[in-house]
Amino acid sequence: MYIGFDFGTANCSVAKMAGDTPSLIPLENADFYIPSTLAAPTRDSVSEHLFRHRHIQPADAVGERLLRRSIALNREEDIDIEFDDVLFGQAALDLYLRDPQEVYYVKSPKSFLGAMGLHEMQLSFFEDLVCAMMANIKTQVEKASQQSVEDVVIGRPINFQGRGGEDSNRQAQNILHSAAKRVGFRHIEFQFEPVAAGLEYEATLDQDKTVLVVDIGGGTTDCSLIKMGPSWRNNARREGSLIAHSGQRVGGNDLDIHLTFKQLMTPFGYKSQTLKGLEMPTTQFWNPIAINDVSAQRDFYARENLVDLKRLHKDAQQPEKLARLLAVHQDTLGYHLVKSGEELKIALSDERHAEAKMKVMAEMLSVNVSRDEMIDAIEAPKSKMINLVLEAVKLGGVKPDAIFMTGGSARSPILRSAVEQALPGIPVVSGNYFGSVTAGLARWAKICFA
Repeated sequence: MYIGFDFGTANCSVAKMAGDTPSLIPLENADFYIPSTLAAPTRDSVSEHLFRHRHIQPADAVGERLLRRSIALNREEDIDIEFDDVLFGQAALDLYLRDPQEVYYVKSPKSFLGAMGLHEMQLSFFEDLVCAMMANIKTQVEKASQQSVEDVVIGRPINFQGRGGEDSNRQAQNILHSAAKRVGFRHIEFQFEPVAAGLEYEATLDQDKTVLVVDIGGGTTDCSLIKMGPSWRNNARREGSLIAHSGQRVGGNDLDIHLTFKQLMTPFGYKSQTLKGLEMPTTQFWNPIAINDVSAQRDFYARENLVDLKRLHKDAQQPEKLARLLAVHQDTLGYHLVKSGEELKIALSDERHAEAKMKVMAEMLSVNVSRDEMIDAIEAPKSKMINLVLEAVKLGGVKPDAIFMTGGSARSPILRSAVEQALPGIPVVSGNYFGSVTAGLARWAKICFA
């Protein structure tokens, strides 16, 4: 059996072909989309879980060292890893929200895969995270379909990272490939996510067109200018139809982070002052919510930073606000805050005003935000997305006949309006915002493996 596998930043999904039609496979209860999240008792639980309960061997000598260290640390802490101790998807998120200080939680490991300058143990650990999530999904797919799965097409962005170029892309794709091999996929292909989405849109066309596919996902914005239609459908050699690509690590997560930073960090001391009248350092409010930045997260949650936070609390004009920031550090609440920002963004897509609620310690914080304030807060990432749209058209040198928008964040009327203003007079269409990439990957898998 072959599948298309969208290992997404926000969600993962899988599809198989039922005749000529892609069919999504349920991955968590009856849901077709599983959040890209993992929760475990400790960071060191993941590698041992893979080895002890999923019977997945380390990839190399570095992985073996990581496993030995993880087992030793778990024994020191008297932690005996059971199969159900490592959770995925909504179950992982629910556990984190119930008890954030007692769980190791990670969201969107795909965001980290292209980060440069990581040492070999970090890379090995990221591979184990991906491997654990893939193993869970493969198990669910085989359970639902009652078939073993060996052949897979995995989606990938045009660029995994803003920096690092092709070295970054190779590193990230190698991690995905190695993890897929370890969980039991034998034949593995990759396809650009916007190209896959284009294949799904192409299936609806009765004449050839030049289409700009704009895929705004949780972690990246990717654009592909593609010739498509009946002349190209089911063609294994698509090189001549691919006119231009652009892509960068800026997506829905960045909208959530910027909105959280600009509108929700004031109760934690953002823009407040010390007793000497100096403004609090901005990085202390950005780093905890920069959940897609490895170095920012490391810096904020480091033990050394706790000393700095306590000093700022002592020197603050409004110490009660810095006490909340200390709680963010101690209870690992960064993901919790960004989740509030995401919910606020969704509410403000339909309403002129909305209220964000955040529980910190025993306190429930409420912040009222207007849609205009949200639009101002997300201006920087929104501008990057629109520049990528324009870049693809400029590189291709061809005006598209249509713009096909897909990806979860493409549902935003603010982003859709921005695309329409950037490329006026070109019809903007959409399909299944969440499923177009997955369906297109399944179509490509049929071409590759059937």
